[in-house]
This record gives sequence, C-alpha cells and structure tokens, in this order.
Amino acid sequence: MCRPTAAVFAVLTACLCVERLCAAGRSQQLNYRPVIGVLAQENFPGDQFARGSSYIAASYVKYLEGAGARVVPIRINRTQGEYADTFSSINGLLLPGGDVDLQTSQFSRAAKIFYDFALKANDAGDYFPIWGTCQGFQQLSVLTANKNLLTLTDTKAVALPLTLTPGTAQSSRLFRSFPKDLLQSLAEENITSNFHKWSLSMQNYSRNAKLKRFYKVLSTNNDGKKEFISTMEAYRYPFYAVQWHPEKSPFEWIDKPGMTHSTTAIKACFYTSSFFVSEAMKNHHQFSSPVEEEQALIYNFSPVYRGIHAIFVQNYYFD
Repeated sequence: MCRPTAAVFAVLTACLCVERLCAAGRSQQLNYRPVIGVLAQENFPGDQFARGSSYIAASYVKYLEGAGARVVPIRINRTQGEYADTFSSINGLLLPGGDVDLQTSQFSRAAKIFYDFALKANDAGDYFPIWGTCQGFQQLSVLTANKNLLTLTDTKAVALPLTLTPGTAQSSRLFRSFPKDLLQSLAEENITSNFHKWSLSMQNYSRNAKLKRFYKVLSTNNDGKKEFISTMEAYRYPFYAVQWHPEKSPFEWIDKPGMTHSTTAIKACFYTSSFFVSEAMKNHHQFSSPVEEEQALIYNFSPVYRGIHAIFVQNYYFD
C-alpha cells in the first residue's frame, strides 16, 4: 500500500483550510431581515385605554423598525415551551421601560426565561443580543445579581449629559461606532431623558461581585446625592442596557421636564437603535415557515392612540 506523498498532504490540508474558511464565512454572514421580540408588561392601573391585560408602548416598536428590524410582541402569561419556540424564531430581545415589579410580575418571569435562554445560547456560540431600556436596564441588573440592588434617586423627569467612563466608553461595542461629535454631545448636553425613580448606584454595583464581573460601566450620572449607572454592556455577552430613554426623543410628545427633541437627541436614538439592530443581524434564528412568521409580527395589531400629551402617545394592547 502506497504512502501518501507530501503533495497529497498539502492538497488535503488546503481543502480543510478552505472548508474552515467557508464555515467561518457562513457564520459571519448577516441576517438582513431581523426580527426582534419586545416583551409586553402588565397594564398601568387605571389606564382608560387598556384592552386586555398587557401592553407595549409603540415608541419601542418604532425605535426598532426605524433601524431596519421587524417586531414580534412577546406576551406575558405564556408557558416556558411557548417562550422557547419564540426564542428560537427571533433574533434579539428588547426589554422596555415601564413600572412593574421586577421580581414578582409576569414581565419579570418572562424576562428571566429569555435571559436564561440567551445565556445558554451565547455560551453555545449562538449569538443572541438583549437590550434593556430604563425598567429593562433595572430588570437585567436584578437577573444578573439575583437580587434587587436598586436605590431611590431624584431622576423622575430630567434630561442629563452622560458622564462617559474614560477610555472604556469610547472602546465599547456600543459607543465605538458613534461619531465623535455625537459622543461629545452626549457628554456635554442635556439630551438623555430620565424618567425613573430607581437606579443602580455605583456603590451597589461595586459591592456586588456578580454585577462587576458581568457588566462594564460605560457611563454614569448623578442626581446630586448618588452616582448611578446610566449605560452598561456585558463583557462576554451581547447584552446592553441604558437607564435613559433614547426612543422618547423622536416618538413621544408629552410636554414635561426631561423630554428633549434636539437634533443630537434624535441622532442618539438612531445610533443606539441602529447598533442594536446590527447586533440582531448576527443572529440566524428563524420561524418554521413564512406563514408562522407573518402571523407573529406586530403588524397584526393596531396601536391605540392615547393622546399627544399621554405618557405614551400610542400603545399596543394584548390579551
């Protein structure tokens, strides 16, 4: 039996290299039809427009659609199996702002299920991003720490500049593609809308090993008494959280302190949403059929106009 020559070995090695390069190329291909899930939450008590038991503010849907994604509403009170099917069909998850209990609500229950799914998926090489805004930021901190470490701050209706973490913010995945003039505006102008009374203080973050290992602090703010985290991203996972509201500037119109509609605020909205959608494009989950996908999309629901001066101009409601 003849031994393979060096030339044959060279050809085989070359073929293997080509196969590996092709596989790598496939994994780097982007999904230009991303579908992002937005988690619904229990209705506000006394909401006269409410229909059903839960809602999603339309501004979060517009926020994602404006950056090139489609949206699937994720309803509360579903089984873990139903959530597993949804997870395997969507390309990312947005946890919106609101006002529910972060440990006992159906919103928090569903958020934990998807958070655990996302951890396991990313650990297995299945890139799945999560974005948390305001309440979503807080929910992510609770899930990671496995306890509520939030503290009261005087930030219910105020626009602030970000105190960017030197060196860290500019090199972060989230901010490194932002134009320099926009980062400067974020650091110098009152363009980040804050509508929260609970915050993750730097003190509580620094004292909790789980949070410190998991999240990198990209920016902080101060209410005059306490320094709190306003932007963070996970070290090892594509998880991102902002305590401020980039989506409000172009899509919400209540006339109250904290609202800002400047050009730079709207640019910040676009760059944050565009970044997150670009992260979702790295995921290749898909529905089992085009029909199933079409039935799941939020286009099947009509937003309810609540008034130009309401907290949310439009809401989607769900049973």
